[in-house]
Amino acid sequence: MGEWLRDRLPEFVDVAGMLEDGRFVDETGRAVRDDDPYRPHTFVWFHRDLRDEPEVTAPIHVVHRDERLVVVDKPPFLSSIPRGRHVMQSVVVRMRAELDLPELSPLHRLDRVTSGLLMLATEQRWRGPYQSLFERRAVDKTYRALAPLRDDLDLPLVVRNHIRKERGSWQAQVVPDAPVNAVTRIALESVVGEGPEARGIYRLTPSTGRTHQLRVHLNGLGIPIVDDPLYPLVRDVEVDDFRHPLQLLAGEVAFTDPVDGTTRRFESVRRLPLTG
Repeated sequence: MGEWLRDRLPEFVDVAGMLEDGRFVDETGRAVRDDDPYRPHTFVWFHRDLRDEPEVTAPIHVVHRDERLVVVDKPPFLSSIPRGRHVMQSVVVRMRAELDLPELSPLHRLDRVTSGLLMLATEQRWRGPYQSLFERRAVDKTYRALAPLRDDLDLPLVVRNHIRKERGSWQAQVVPDAPVNAVTRIALESVVGEGPEARGIYRLTPSTGRTHQLRVHLNGLGIPIVDDPLYPLVRDVEVDDFRHPLQLLAGEVAFTDPVDGTTRRFESVRRLPLTG
């Protein structure tokens, strides 16, 4: 069992120490020992130690709230859900407490380093109808990104390719000649700054939702998003370094409500460039 736990759990979990202290238990409450025979189809329970989490002090703006939906405007560096090294500093944990909604749960993904709109269901009974919108790609999503300018790019354009992200790899990759699974329309909306310091604000309209899709597509065009820690190169940035947020904003969502048939549209209160 000790060998299985070491293989199964992340490297920052002190498996040896927790086994020695009897902190892994089976369904009867008996402590699991390092040399216990492996037993398939059983549960092992434990509480892991949480590190001190530096607080993300930027506010979570509540853009909309009703009996079924909460829409928040997430700041950068705040995880959507508790996972890994980010537990208390997550939208779900903070907003469940702040809004007194113990069943609050996100309806889609938004990377920790990405800012902007995140939709959540107030109760489990509403999760299915709204989550199905994302599964059916029935939500119109608009992002904005701050990135370099290229005079030779003929915009607007649509990028279509195949993106794959292998487990354990930081970056996603474009797979040549594979069936298209990632599509993004890209347009230049405005220019900020002058001369060599000028940057473009790009309007990104994805019709698919692959991991890192927008970041990969802009990087592939030679205009990587400003302060992206992964593209074009993986940079050694401390997980609690909040100085340089990724300049990517989930700016708008629109859809037809699956419960009452009304047209819904929400817009972020944040604007590019984002500050740390």
